[in-house]
This record gives sequence, structure tokens and C-alpha cells, in this order.
Amino acid sequence: MMNMINAAPALQETDQLRADIYALLATLLRQPPQGDLLQWLSGLEPDQDEDTPMARAWSTLALAAKHSRPQQLDDEYQHLFIGVGRGELMPFACWYLTGSLMEKPLVLLREDLSLLGFERQPDVKEPEDHIAALCEVMSLLISNGRGYEIQHRFWQQHLQSWSNRFFTDLQNAENAVFYTAAGLLGAAFMQQEDNWFLQLSPAALEGGQQ
Repeated sequence: MMNMINAAPALQETDQLRADIYALLATLLRQPPQGDLLQWLSGLEPDQDEDTPMARAWSTLALAAKHSRPQQLDDEYQHLFIGVGRGELMPFACWYLTGSLMEKPLVLLREDLSLLGFERQPDVKEPEDHIAALCEVMSLLISNGRGYEIQHRFWQQHLQSWSNRFFTDLQNAENAVFYTAAGLLGAAFMQQEDNWFLQLSPAALEGGQQ
């Protein structure tokens, strides 16, 4: 959804993993997984000795992918996010923060995106506060070596206050089967991000990626 032209730096392993998870969430929330991605998810083999929310989420996602078929995923995504008129869930920051679409949080987001050098691709019709777009921005900020302070500010202003509620709603949605697992991963990862930013020293936040 977003374009940003920049030379990609070499990333630490932790940052590469964070960028990859944000990119995966963006992809899953933009469209149902098909083909190679579904096969890749089915083949995930998390460490069975690791008992953490993220490890459990990866295991659940792999199991859900193994038992999913493309047409089923298309139908599930349609019911959850599109529907007739609207889907079961509204994956937009404005909806969760104000109860309406196209409100002040979107205005503030567009200002921040412009300052960061992002622009919406012309073929994308959804507003920029879609959860997939916000995850994509976070992935690009990390991949392009934007400092931890910038990452934290964007996450804090545009994801922290509502993303966990969305992912909890996704886990509990009536039409969710595969996407229950996607919601579990999203919720576990956002909590991990919260903890990770809290553990960063002020020097790291001010100095960027070290």
C-alpha cells in the first residue's frame, strides 16, 4: 500500500524478524493467504520446547494453515472484512478510536506518513489507517533503518491504543477460523513489541538502531 524509496541497510537479526512479522501480518490482513504463502505457513515448525505466547501463536497458525483451503480462506476473509456493505470487523484505526471512519486519527496519520516520506499507491482505495497498511509501514520503517525513536513514536501513536483490541476481536469473530490464529499471532506480537520498546534504553531510542 505504501511506497518508500530508500537504500535498505543491513539489519540485526531481531530487527529483521520484527520487520518480517509486520510484513506477514500486513499480507494476511490485506488478502487471504494462497499458494506459496499458505504452503510456507503450513510448514512452520516452531520450537516445541519454547512455551511463550509467540511460540504458541506460531504453532496455532501453522496448524490452521495445514487445515485451510484457498476457497475457504477467500470466503472467510470476505465475511470478516468485506461482507455485503461491511464485514464482521472494521480493521481501521478510526473505527476503533472514534466509532466512525475518516475521522481525526486518519488526518494525523496522513500528516505523519507525509513527514516520514510515505505515499499511498494510486490503485489502493482503502484509507491509510487500515491495520494492514499500518503494519506495512512499521515493516518498512524497520527495514529502511529508521531509528527506534521513529519506530516507537509511530507505533505508539497509530497502533498501540487499538491494535490489541482488533486482534482480540479477530480471535473471537464468529466467522474466523484460520484468522483466529492470525489474531492470536497479532496480539502476541503487539504485546511483544510493547515489552520490547519498554526495555530499550533512552540512548537506544534516541540513537536509532545500534
